[in-house]
Amino acid sequence: SMFRVMVSHAKKHPSLIPLFFIIGSGGVGAALYLMRLAVFNPDVCWDKKNNPEPWNKLAPSDQYKFYSVNVDYSRLKKDRPDF
Repeated sequence: SMFRVMVSHAKKHPSLIPLFFIIGSGGVGAALYLMRLAVFNPDVCWDKKNNPEPWNKLAPSDQYKFYSVNVDYSRLKKDRPDF
């Protein structure tokens, strides 16, 4: 199997162990970020019967971005009408 080949290469060349760790952690991080986007992003709608437009339920103070540089979401006011 692939895992057995990786272990045999790591035993022969111990300098490959950090490379395997970094590539593996990058893959796990990318998968976790995609899962976060699929579950918590308001643009994604999994339940079309109960809430077909989840982006309309967001308040201006809701932060849904992963990282915002200079925006204080607690100070934002609503500037759009309710539909």
